[in-house]
Parts: sequence; structure tokens; C-alpha cells
Amino acid sequence: MTLIKSISGIRGTIGGHTGDTLNPLDIVKFTTAYATFIGNQSKVGAQESAGTPLPRRGRGRLVVGRDGRISGPMVRDVVCGTLVGMGYEVIDIGFATTPTTELAVRWHEADGGIIITASHNPTQWNALKLLNSEGEFLTAEDGAEVLRIAEAEDFDYAPVEQLGHVTFDDTMNQRHVQSVLDLRLADVEAIRKRHFRVCADTINSVGGIILPQLFEALGVDYEILNGDCTGQFAHNPEPLEKNLQGIMERMRQGGFDLGIVVDPDVDRLAFICEDGTMFGEEYTLVSVADYVLANTVVSGSPADTVPATVSNLSSTRALRDVTERHGGHYTAAAVGEVNVTTKMKEVGAVIGGEGNGGVIYPESHYGRDALVGITLFLSSLAQKGCTVSELRRTFPDYQIAKNRIDLTPETDVDAILVKVKEMFAKDPDAVVNDIDGVKIDFPTRWVHLRKSNTEPIIRVYSEAQTMAEADELGKRLMQVVYDMQ
Repeated sequence: MTLIKSISGIRGTIGGHTGDTLNPLDIVKFTTAYATFIGNQSKVGAQESAGTPLPRRGRGRLVVGRDGRISGPMVRDVVCGTLVGMGYEVIDIGFATTPTTELAVRWHEADGGIIITASHNPTQWNALKLLNSEGEFLTAEDGAEVLRIAEAEDFDYAPVEQLGHVTFDDTMNQRHVQSVLDLRLADVEAIRKRHFRVCADTINSVGGIILPQLFEALGVDYEILNGDCTGQFAHNPEPLEKNLQGIMERMRQGGFDLGIVVDPDVDRLAFICEDGTMFGEEYTLVSVADYVLANTVVSGSPADTVPATVSNLSSTRALRDVTERHGGHYTAAAVGEVNVTTKMKEVGAVIGGEGNGGVIYPESHYGRDALVGITLFLSSLAQKGCTVSELRRTFPDYQIAKNRIDLTPETDVDAILVKVKEMFAKDPDAVVNDIDGVKIDFPTRWVHLRKSNTEPIIRVYSEAQTMAEADELGKRLMQVVYDMQ
């Protein structure tokens, strides 16, 4: 398995031949490059008026957190040791979700942070996700600079008198939970009065540590499946229906109001209805946005205060429909969390995220956070006094088909996408968006083609009111592409 290098960090499998996977040499190299970048950024900030400052060694502060993966201790030791060698003060917060680590960067007033997690990838994978001083993912430009530094090995280490050190802080999970309880729209009293009983699958990772703390603080009775933080994932960790038969069967046995599923680093969130059916991962954001918008819109507000929402181009149209139902304005962003958060800041969105179960609520922070999503969803459910399946029926019902086109090395993907765009540019029923691949919006459906950043494929996502119609639309566009090759 080839090491995957991108603007957001590096990821790969642990073990194998040097250079083929995520090995200690790669971890040292890219950690050093990131630490060098952060040091350079700090120097620029300190001498902004001085023209062209010289790079410096670290001697700043960085936060490190990790999910429950088996390889986590090894990767953490290499990362922390490298940062110490660069002269940094390292705050090791131990087992922590991705959003906990993001928040910890701000709370510790750190220069950045590294999250050791491969998110929804299987247990043999691990990765380094890189944060800036706001606790947010690096921009494309900044990520590219880290990759440049790594490639050039344009760095050096601290002299022995200036080596850094590691400090442990095990309070961040508790602080994260409290910050969620303190959110303006977290109706803790209403949740406690409903006496919810939930079943949660935490996939043997950090969700098994922090979700019980959240449930207890909310007065929610709970049962945890796969709750031991061993990194031995009980099933494929991506929270898709095909991987969730265990908790779905447990829900069908009755006695629960809601099923909750998180991925290993707890930034993605999926719900299961009280009858054991999927609420729909795409509808995690839709349902939470509906609640936020209902408590944000003021009748008669001037146009410049109309609330805004954002999701990526491959997410369900239901968010747009719900936003407009509340008198708000919806905007689509390119795929990728940093693209969504950038657009959210541009339009002043009250909520945003991704259709993969990622809820981004700016009052908390600009990052996907399952704890925020759970608390706002339960608040909505408590206030409405309905069941989960009843709530689901209040939203527009769409179905998304996800297909792919495998490419040869000779395929000119950009040329193909340009031709697809030209084909529909004059169609009066089509609205073409090319900020990320090509998305074609029709009155009752859409299709989105985009080149993968990590695989030699074109992803083809399509949505309509039935799965058959969505799949037919996607495959029709796939045939157009095949005919062009």
C-alpha cells in the first residue's frame, strides 16, 4: 500500500517494506516538516513588518491527540519525540477525538496540533492530520508548503540545550463535554426530562471513552456496543448501513429511543431510528440544521441577517430545501472539510458540514463534531416530543447513488470533465457548477463527477427521489464518460 501524501497530512498502513507504508521514517520526516512550517509561520507573525524573516526552530507549543488504533502508541511516541527534538513544548492529551484535539489547540493557546487517526479507515491504517493555531485543518496552500518542506528536507533540529518536553493533560475530554453542554441551543433540561434511552456503537475507539461522559451529563440512559478502546474494530469502521447490522439488530429488539454510531475519531455521526432502520447519514446534518435554523430565524429579519448554511457539492439537496423552508440561504462548497469551513466563514453560516455525518457548528468550533451533533439532535427530539422515525418523515426524502469510474494512466480526466460541462452548458434545465469537478443540477435531481485526490478514479454521485432514478442518472453520465475515453 502506497503512502498517501496530501495537503491535509499523510496516511498509510502500518507495517511492510520501508517506503511502501506509514513507517517511523515517514512519520519523523513529515512531523519535522510540519514543525518547521509552524515555526516559520510563528516567525512570520512575530516579524511581519520586517520583510522576509528567516526560518526558525520550533520552541512553540503543539497539541497531540490520538484515537484508539493499535498503532497509536508507536506513532505517538515517534511524533512526540520528533517534536521534542525540534524544540517544542508538546501537550499530549492521550485518547481524544478529532474535535477534542481541535478544541485543545485553542484552549492551550498552542501553535498547532497533530491528530493521530485514520478516521474511518480500517485498523491497519493510521495518519497524521495537521492543525493550525485555530485548531482547524491547514489550508491547501499551507498543506502544500508542508509537503514541499518534507520533499526538500528543508529543516534542522534544536541544539541539546533547547530540546522540548512533553506534558500530559487528561482533562480535555471533560472540558469538551462541558463546552457542548454550554452551547446556547443545547437544551439540557429538556433532554433530561425526556429520559432518553440510547444504544451507541463506538467501534472500540475513543467514542467509548467520551460518549458515556456526554450521556451521563445529559441524563441519558445508554448501552454501549464495542465500547472498549482497544483499536480492535469489531467491524468495518465507516458508519455505513452495510457495516452496522449489529446495532441495527439491537435496535430492532426494542427498548431504545435512538441508535448512535460514530467513527473511530468521532467526527462522523449516524443515527438509527427506534425501529432499527437507518435515519440516513446524509440527514444527520439536515436534522441538526433544521433545529438550529428554527431557533435562529427571526420573522421579518432584514435580508442581510438571513441565516446561511453550507455543505459540500456531494451532499444531499435536502439541506438546501430545509434552509429555504426556514427563510435562509444555502451555499455549496467544494468537497473537503477545509473548503466547507472556508465557505462557512465567507457567508457567515450558522451551521454547515458534510453529508457523511459531519456537523460543523461555529458556536463551538469550525470542525466536524459528533458530540455537538448528538446534543443538538437530542435537544430537537426532546422539544418536538416525537420519535426519531417521525422526525425523519418531516424532511424531504432523497436517495443518493455512489458510483465510480476506474481510470487508466492515459486518461485525461480534466479534458473529460470539460467536455461533460460543455455538453450541459446550453441545457435550459441544467445548472452547471465546476468549482470541484462538474456538478449538474436538474430541477428534481443532480449528478456530480469529480476526480479523486487519492485514487485513479472519477467519483460519480447522483441524487433523486428514488434510488433507481439516482442510479440511472449516475450510470447515464458514466456511459458518457466511457464513450469519451
